[in-house]
Amino acid sequence: MQLWQGRFQKALDPKTNDFNSSIRFDSRMFREDIDGSIAHATMLCAQGIISAEDLALITDGLKAICAEIESGKLEIDPNAEDIHTFVEGELTARVGAAGKRLHTARSRNDQVALDIRLYLRKACNELYAQLTELVSVLCKKAEQYADAVMPGYTHLQRAQPITFGHHLLAYAEMLLRDKERLQDAVKRMNVCPLGACALAGTTYNTDREMTARDLGFSGAMQNSLDAVSDRDFCMELASMLSILMVHLSRFSEEIVLWCSWEFKFIELDDAFSTGSSIMPQKKNPDITELIRGKSGRVFGDLMTLLTMMKGLPLAYNKDMQEDKEAIFDAFDTVKMCLTAFIPMLDTMTALPENMRKAAAGGFINATDCADYLVGKGLPFRDAYKATGELVALCIKKGLTLETLPLCEYQNICDLFDEGVYEAINLDKCVKDRTSLGGPAPENVRAQVKRVQGLNQNK
Repeated sequence: MQLWQGRFQKALDPKTNDFNSSIRFDSRMFREDIDGSIAHATMLCAQGIISAEDLALITDGLKAICAEIESGKLEIDPNAEDIHTFVEGELTARVGAAGKRLHTARSRNDQVALDIRLYLRKACNELYAQLTELVSVLCKKAEQYADAVMPGYTHLQRAQPITFGHHLLAYAEMLLRDKERLQDAVKRMNVCPLGACALAGTTYNTDREMTARDLGFSGAMQNSLDAVSDRDFCMELASMLSILMVHLSRFSEEIVLWCSWEFKFIELDDAFSTGSSIMPQKKNPDITELIRGKSGRVFGDLMTLLTMMKGLPLAYNKDMQEDKEAIFDAFDTVKMCLTAFIPMLDTMTALPENMRKAAAGGFINATDCADYLVGKGLPFRDAYKATGELVALCIKKGLTLETLPLCEYQNICDLFDEGVYEAINLDKCVKDRTSLGGPAPENVRAQVKRVQGLNQNK
């Protein structure tokens, strides 16, 4: 049954009906549709628009339908136009005329706008919990490896010494911002469109603030046109999800590098790796590779929403039916990625010896060598030049700054003495980097406490 069939003399072409139908993807909103309908019916009764007897029939009928769908006793009809049509049709079949009164002072336009906000609000809460768990895992690992010296990189070239804990906390900071973006988006989404009807409100004496309160919204949307045509919240959430996927993809790329034999900084648990059909030695980081690939899928969902909305006049247009597939897919994809990523990271083993070995090469203590000369009174640019000459000499002789004889240092600059070897010690290089946000182990441990506090309080 189509809710709009009274105007038409012919049935809708079956293929057109399939094209028009949204039941295959909006059926997941059956709980939200029922919750919204109960709140709407409650308000109609409070305003004297329907009777208490009708309200009881409607409420009991809707609760029974919800329970039966959840238990599997009632199957959602795949031939229904959408979940709203299915629920209303099922209700009317059970309670008769009372079911037909439910849609008073309401349109599918405000109904679907309500349902998707309710559904996404719940999805956001679930995502927020996952992000909180991921940050907690990062904090645990960061504290565990606060002293594990590794090379920090720029241009994927060894640059300066840091610790593995410090590196992990950089991703924790990104994820804290993702949580803030999620909270901000939910705040703007959490206003109620119900009662805006098709686009122009209603002549009935409704109480939109009542339904907003009953459904846990901060208030009712103030313009009926905007209420039914706004999908900013879908675009904003898809943007937030896309940024999150950028962070997960960058992290995944580093894990791919770190578990390769060329780096071998970490070892992934066997439960989160796969092998090769032909090469028995392989242990592939497929989860992280899939996350890199799925980031493009989420970006595509964002582009779908932006493109869908960019040319639409007010108010509702059928194009907007495309919002649900895109935003649902974005949430489903991110949730799936996090579900795999969190335990993979939690069971990951770091290999500090290999990190330290990599840090010993690449002259990542060169800046500290230059800073040593600055401490002796040499201007930084002169110290920089002298250290560059030392690095070139080490490369020529196959040595490192630690193994280069003192006489070679003094041939380039007579300010060098035995103290240079302590200054360029990797542990000291890291320990002395106590500036705010730096990788000194004491800093890392303090940063862990700070991040843990923010993670639990937000």
